[in-house]
Amino acid sequence: MLSRDDGYDPDRSVAQTLRLIEDDKVFALIGAVGTPTAMATIPITSARNVPFIGPFTGAEFLRDLELSNVVNIRASYGAEAEAWVKHLTEDRKFTRIGIFYQDDSFGRDGLAGVKSALAKRGLELAAEGTFERNTRAVGSAWRMFKRSEPEAIVMVGTYGPCAEFIKLAHRSGFYPAFVNISFVGANALARELGPEGEGVIVSQVVPFPWDRSLKLVADYQAAQNAYDPTLTPDFVSLEGYLSGRLAAAALEQAGPNPTRVGLLRVINDVGRFDISGSIVTVGTRVIDTPPKVYLTVIQKDGTFKPVDRL
Repeated sequence: MLSRDDGYDPDRSVAQTLRLIEDDKVFALIGAVGTPTAMATIPITSARNVPFIGPFTGAEFLRDLELSNVVNIRASYGAEAEAWVKHLTEDRKFTRIGIFYQDDSFGRDGLAGVKSALAKRGLELAAEGTFERNTRAVGSAWRMFKRSEPEAIVMVGTYGPCAEFIKLAHRSGFYPAFVNISFVGANALARELGPEGEGVIVSQVVPFPWDRSLKLVADYQAAQNAYDPTLTPDFVSLEGYLSGRLAAAALEQAGPNPTRVGLLRVINDVGRFDISGSIVTVGTRVIDTPPKVYLTVIQKDGTFKPVDRL
C-alpha cells in the first residue's frame, strides 16, 4: 500500500491523487481523508473509474448513487448530526444549541445536518461561529457564543481548533455540553484537552474499539498487535481496518485477475459484507440499512465510555 500526504489541502490532494493514479498506477484508493479534498479529487477518480473505498468523511455529496466508484462505509454527517440533536433535545432536554464549524464544505455539510435535525423538532440554532481550515484562530467564533450562551455547542472541525475553543470557553467560565463530530479524531482530541476533556461527547461511526466481546474488535486488536505491538486501539484505526477488510473481502470475490469495474460490481452486487460477525452495508443497500452512529464521552482520565452506559 502506498500513501501520500496532502496536508488536508485540496490543491495538494489533486496533485497527490494524480501522482498515485498516473505515476504509481494504483488499482484503487482507500481511506482518503476529508471533505474539501474529496470534492477536489472525486472528478479525477470518477472520470477514470478508480474505486474510492472508505473515504474518511461523511459528506453528503459522496452518497450520491450516481458516483458509482465511491464505496462509503461510514455514516453520513447528517446521520451524526441527527444523533447529536436527538441526544441533546430528548435525553438532556436542551433547546438552545449552537454550532462551531470549519468554514468550508466540510463544516457547511455539518451545519446543514444540524439545521435539518433542529428543524424537525421545531428549533433553530441559538448561535454559530466559524474558523478557517488548518488554523486555530477561534477567538472571533468564541465572541459569537459569549452573547447567547447556548446550553450545548456541537462542533464540526479537527481536534486542534476544537480543543482550543473548548479551553477558551472553560477559561471564560462557560461550561456548555460540547459534542464533536467523528472526523475530529477522538483520541487526539482527548489528548489535546487533558483534564478539560471530561464530559465532552464525540460521535463515532465504528463500534467501541476496546469492546473485545465483539469479534470484529478482537480481530482488529489482534491484527493491530501483529502489525505493531506499540499501537493502541482507537476509533480512526478501527475504521481503517474495516475499510481494509471490506476491500480484501471484495477482492477475494472478484477472483485472481480483478479489474476496477469488476471490483466495484462485486461490492455493489453483494451490498452486505460480514466482517468478523459485523455486517457492513454499502451501495444501494445503505438506503434500507444505514450505517450506525455511536455516542461516546471522554472521561476524566482521557479514556472513553459509550454514552448509552453513562
